[in-house]
Amino acid sequence: MVYGLRYYFRLTGENKRAINLPSLKKDTRLPVILNRSELRKLFAAPALLKHRIVLTLIYSAGLRGQEVINLKISDIDFERKTIHIRQSKYKKDRIVPLSSYMSKGLKKYLSLEHPHIWLFNGKEPDGRYSVRGLSWVMRQALKKTGIDKSVNLHSLRHSYATHLLEEGVNIVTVKELLGHSEVATTMIYLHVAQIAVVSAHSPLDTLYRKVL
Repeated sequence: MVYGLRYYFRLTGENKRAINLPSLKKDTRLPVILNRSELRKLFAAPALLKHRIVLTLIYSAGLRGQEVINLKISDIDFERKTIHIRQSKYKKDRIVPLSSYMSKGLKKYLSLEHPHIWLFNGKEPDGRYSVRGLSWVMRQALKKTGIDKSVNLHSLRHSYATHLLEEGVNIVTVKELLGHSEVATTMIYLHVAQIAVVSAHSPLDTLYRKVL
């Protein structure tokens, strides 16, 4: 109702009344993460190689659904092991690492499926796959695995970020890999990641540890 009134007041030129409406606070919810065993089950579930590859790629590079369908074959550099994501959210490009394991899977997929221009062809007018189609693939795979967590396609990106933090990648690097504009957005994963707590100490105590 508040959002509706704000829109109405802006249309009628009563911006002051729109500003005076109460602010609405969003519920803060932590992202739901798939553990490594669940991910292995998920990636093995689809019958089609294309579906297995697309789900694995999303997790392996922390991609948004829209970023996946916009990928062209030319955006994959197998020699440099990079993926070029172009004009994503906030109209920014970024480069993310291409997993060696993912590289093998993509080469097999390309040799068998022979996609044209887009990495994943679909039924969209321009030949691309659709985000709706990706979500369907995810739902069908989840049904086969019996995973009962409340997860969706974007949960693969959440899992990617959390697992990188757990493996010791610093949060600024994770921010850049995800394409976040502010590190505060990335910090939510610190509440989910299982990271060893290091007690406060002076670095002088560790400076001569090996010497002593």
